[in-house]
Amino acid sequence: MTDNAESLSGPKALGTFLRTHRERVTPEMVGLPGSSRRRTSGLRREELAQISGISATWYTWIEQGRDVSISAATLDRLAKALRMESAAREYLFSLASVKDPRMLPSSGAPDAGLKDCVSQLTCPGYLLDSAWNVLAWNPQAGALFGGWLGVDEHPNLLEFMFLHPLARRLVTNWPERAKRVVAEFRAETSHYAHSEAVRQSVINLRERSHEFNQWWSQQEVLAREGGERRFHHPLQGEICYRQQTFFPAGYAECKLVILVPET
Repeated sequence: MTDNAESLSGPKALGTFLRTHRERVTPEMVGLPGSSRRRTSGLRREELAQISGISATWYTWIEQGRDVSISAATLDRLAKALRMESAAREYLFSLASVKDPRMLPSSGAPDAGLKDCVSQLTCPGYLLDSAWNVLAWNPQAGALFGGWLGVDEHPNLLEFMFLHPLARRLVTNWPERAKRVVAEFRAETSHYAHSEAVRQSVINLRERSHEFNQWWSQQEVLAREGGERRFHHPLQGEICYRQQTFFPAGYAECKLVILVPET
């Protein structure tokens, strides 16, 4: 890699990204008087620092690519001062390796287009939110989970696993799968630390399910992975699927779970 090659991560990439955006913001855009004597149309470093409530020296170090610690609050002020759109803001926080406090799950339901994508699948598929409420499912998933999906007014995958009597009959090797589900859900809660829906879901299950409470207390964390999923269906007998999980663009709080039949 040559010295002129673009750095895609780290302090230097962060500094370059901020400098480029600073040069695009005019004084008039942030309520400062313009001047014909300015060498560039963008903000000066000291102006951006003042607007963002940080020292000009420290901001200069950031833009120069020095390895300095930057808080989420500082990045938030810089993003607002630079009039960053959502994608640019997300990229800024990722470059700094800092979690954006604004990236919380939204409460909005998926639109008709996303639900239609689920219905177009030819194998069982369903859409989950951050608390694992089932937002949409296709007929194949309805047939697999008959007696739950389409019956429960507000289906929730965690509640199904631990509170619905069908789960222990349908899910092959229920204890192993259920214990892993708890560890997977705990791993996901780190992304939704401020979600009241997620918090209430955990409280509810700890009160109503001894197994969930026991396994939750063990503090195990596992990444939600695909892999083999076996079911003992009352009509179809033993069924084996390969699970795949996708995250639809524009719906950070949603995930699409697809069960592909094993051949």
